[in-house]
Amino acid sequence: MKKIVFLLLSGITVCTIGCTMAPKYARPSSPMPAEWPSGAAYEQSRASANAPAAPELSWQEFFTDEKLQQVIGMSLTNNRDLRLAALNVELARALYGIQRNELLPTVAASGSAGKQRSSADLTQPGQPQTTERYDVNLGVLSWEIDFFGRIRSLKNRALEEYLATEQARCSAQTLLVSAVANAYLALAADRENLALAETTFQTQKAAYELVQQQYEVGLANGLTLHQAQTPVDAARRDIAHYTQLAAQDENALNLLAGEQVPGELLPAELGRVRPPREISPGLHSEVLLRRPDVLQAENMLKAANADIGAARAALFPRISLTSALGTASDELIRLFKSGTGTWSYAPKGVMPIFDARIWSALKASKVQREIAVAQYEKAIQSAFREVADALAMRGTVDQQVDAQQSLVNALAETYRLALSRYENGIDSYLSVLDAQRSLFAAQQGLVSLRLAKLANQVRLYAVLGGGGDQTGASQGE
Repeated sequence: MKKIVFLLLSGITVCTIGCTMAPKYARPSSPMPAEWPSGAAYEQSRASANAPAAPELSWQEFFTDEKLQQVIGMSLTNNRDLRLAALNVELARALYGIQRNELLPTVAASGSAGKQRSSADLTQPGQPQTTERYDVNLGVLSWEIDFFGRIRSLKNRALEEYLATEQARCSAQTLLVSAVANAYLALAADRENLALAETTFQTQKAAYELVQQQYEVGLANGLTLHQAQTPVDAARRDIAHYTQLAAQDENALNLLAGEQVPGELLPAELGRVRPPREISPGLHSEVLLRRPDVLQAENMLKAANADIGAARAALFPRISLTSALGTASDELIRLFKSGTGTWSYAPKGVMPIFDARIWSALKASKVQREIAVAQYEKAIQSAFREVADALAMRGTVDQQVDAQQSLVNALAETYRLALSRYENGIDSYLSVLDAQRSLFAAQQGLVSLRLAKLANQVRLYAVLGGGGDQTGASQGE
């Protein structure tokens, strides 16, 4: 029995301090420039260098509009995609626990009882023909002692897959937060366009009624009357169009929120939505290495690295132990009395001599690691491109908004003068019609540019890694 205890303790010690045959992990060099792009499109972006970085701001701090904050909070509680991502994390955590516990022996208790009658022809004279046996045992069943780190490598792979799943959940939250914000802003913009179309309709309807009165008394001809009717019908069409878009935007927002968003939380127009805070991309692009999707790709790379260790260990012997300590007797009442103790142990070693599948598995694990390296590098390059595009947009959108606002002001004055000239009989109604069309299109363009500016702020926050919950699983678990 002492030998068994010594063997068990020795095996546990070896298993605990055993090393793996996985290659030492080294993070691949980053395939992106250390600095953000420079040029005319990025000069305006450099002015926000003193603003806080995106990962430092929670989504509650970044989004300053209280109604939008409440809608985002609803989505984080009720959105089914995010709920599935969280459940996948729990599943990966459980699978990691299973693989980690493979390092420990499985101790089981068993009991058995049996009664057997033998033929008189098969028993010696004077020996009983009926025999009884009672056993109680406590033992270890087929415990693999991890001398070469195969199980430890599989445990490390399960850990990295769990951490990758946690990072996937963070990515899903980042995407959800930005999607809710974009849907909210799109609804606000379409409602503002709807209000603009309704205002235009009322203005054109009043102008049409004036022309109609002039037509009835002979001061205007039929051509002028039909020209005045054209913008009225166009405005009616735009009202129906933006009514449809606003309803679809609301449906999309409800889907993202996971429930019906109360009407009091919906935006009336884009101008009433408080803009998000300004953020800084930082001086170096290394901030992208902390993005959840990049961390997820690195975790999968580490998992592939651990797979190589398991494949290498498969080339060496696998040693397992089965042992038992118990008591046995031919009478139940004597089962735990002196002299009935039993013990057994059966170490087993298997050495692969020829198995071509093992070598193929090792080669496959190395190829999978190279695939994981390529995916990791691609994730970094994609992240860099997304941030660069957002910075280019931020560096130029203010100039576009300013120019568009100036255009709207000029066209509004043009429309006023054209209408005045028509009312004074100096010019035809065609100039009024052209001025009104140009003004309405410019006003719609201004709403679109303001929406693009706010949406780009949200996008920049997301692509810099903001909006995800970084308080999940730790790397050292």
